[in-house]
Amino acid sequence: MRIVIVGGVAGGMSAAARLRRLDESAEIVVLERGGDVSFANCGLPYHVGGEITHRDSLLLHTPASLRASLNLDVRTRHEVIAINRSARTVTVRDLEAQRDYDLTYDDLVLATGAEPIVPPLPGLDRPEVRTLRNVPDADVLRRMLDEGARKAVVIGAGFIGLETVEAFRNRGLEVTLIELAPQVLPAIDAEMAQLVEAELRAHDVDVRVGIGFVAVEDSATEHPIDVVLADGTRVPADVVLLGVGVRPSTALARAAGLELAPSGAVVVTQAQQTSDPHIYAVGDAIQVVDAVTGAPGVVPLAGPANRQGRIAADAIMGRSVASSPVLGTAIVRVFELNAAVTGPTSRRLTAAGVEHRVVHLHPGNHAGYYPGAESIHLKVIFTPSGRLLGAQAVGGAGVDKRIDVLATALRAGMDVDDLAELELAYAPPFGSAKDAVNMAGFLAQNLLDGTLSNWSGTDLDSTLDGSVLVLDVRSAQEFESGHLPGSLNIAHVDLRARIDEVITAAVGRPVRVLCASGFRSYLAHRVLSAHGIDSASLDGGLQTLLAIRPDAPLVVGSDFAEAMRS
Repeated sequence: MRIVIVGGVAGGMSAAARLRRLDESAEIVVLERGGDVSFANCGLPYHVGGEITHRDSLLLHTPASLRASLNLDVRTRHEVIAINRSARTVTVRDLEAQRDYDLTYDDLVLATGAEPIVPPLPGLDRPEVRTLRNVPDADVLRRMLDEGARKAVVIGAGFIGLETVEAFRNRGLEVTLIELAPQVLPAIDAEMAQLVEAELRAHDVDVRVGIGFVAVEDSATEHPIDVVLADGTRVPADVVLLGVGVRPSTALARAAGLELAPSGAVVVTQAQQTSDPHIYAVGDAIQVVDAVTGAPGVVPLAGPANRQGRIAADAIMGRSVASSPVLGTAIVRVFELNAAVTGPTSRRLTAAGVEHRVVHLHPGNHAGYYPGAESIHLKVIFTPSGRLLGAQAVGGAGVDKRIDVLATALRAGMDVDDLAELELAYAPPFGSAKDAVNMAGFLAQNLLDGTLSNWSGTDLDSTLDGSVLVLDVRSAQEFESGHLPGSLNIAHVDLRARIDEVITAAVGRPVRVLCASGFRSYLAHRVLSAHGIDSASLDGGLQTLLAIRPDAPLVVGSDFAEAMRS
């Protein structure tokens, strides 16, 4: 039995390794167009930035090591240029010897991956414009930096764009980041992305969102090129990293007549089988199903690709298997901040017509009395019945732990009651007795059972039109540092003694309560409710409101920023 695998790295090599573990006698041939069959794609920006110092650290296996350990016939610099489905052969071009040959197969696995999107704009063929998809790409970028590049433009503020921004800044370059969308990191919701944008600006990154670019041209400055933006602005650069996204690399599958989705991705069954029963496909080139919405899509992530390779191998060997829908769980580090997501965003759910509720909270990553506690900005999304739909987290330490717990809960079909009851490891250096995930569950429970009524930063304009009383329950010092115009300040600890003032000021109007993070306003909301006053607490407090509405008309004191940090 001969199994031919087209493409290595995550999906292809996972399939090859699993096949060998299941069948010692099978002939397994891996054909890789590039020079490296198994490398750490996700580590490339960190090699460019100097954190991964040795290039060889990125090379996980070589053809020789794979022959020795798994008896795989790995042929690098061999490109498959055609598939003959009726004859069950592939035509292979040996790029070193410059010769073509045919290779028969019993089963074929396509792991052709994705390719960078390069818009059809003038100047993108210039040598200063680069992409970052493989080790040779990283080699070129490192050489450009070593040879004196000092000013970079990164186009695209997705995961690879943000990682490369950090890498360039770590090497001392001036960096301009350009993103067509109205926010950085479009994989998360806008209010969470505001935190990431603030971190970028704090590290002297020139962030420009909501604008595209139209060309790369010669520069009149000491730098060789200008990136020309849609508004006519010119940004000089020595190097440009193009990170506007990737598309499935499926020309081979298309030419072979395999079924493709409108996105261009290969359509596969749950066993990773294509429309040809002897051809399987895995990784970035295939269409997957969203585990929450059920919508088809493309998720170019290493984790799903590895699992799909394993599923394909099992299916080839006759095992009864089925791949799972994809959650799209991902994380990125941006200087001192981490941003993570699992499941669809509110924006995607709204577009899909899925009714949902959200809570925002800002708990500590561990016990507040233990030194070094940091806030985790957490957003949890759920149905009106309480079933978990997705989550996002932005902060320092502990973000990865919480998003992994929430991803597991999402995969398990848990609801917010389950989050409240999760028994998670606790000791002061690691967490709190009521972990951030538990707190999200408690908050969602309160919202769904009516213990809590929320208002949002999206309601700000109607909140400030005089139809409601805005009650700020922070301390007088915090209030003086910055507050919404027309709001009444009564610290939450004084509210019971001054409840008559609220009743008089409201004059029958609803009361909208706020504090910095949403906890004190919740306490005040419960006091007001006990007195029969129609009230609601600001979801996520001013921290979230200012992320949703950075243009909020605040009466700001000189120490407002410090008050928000505290």
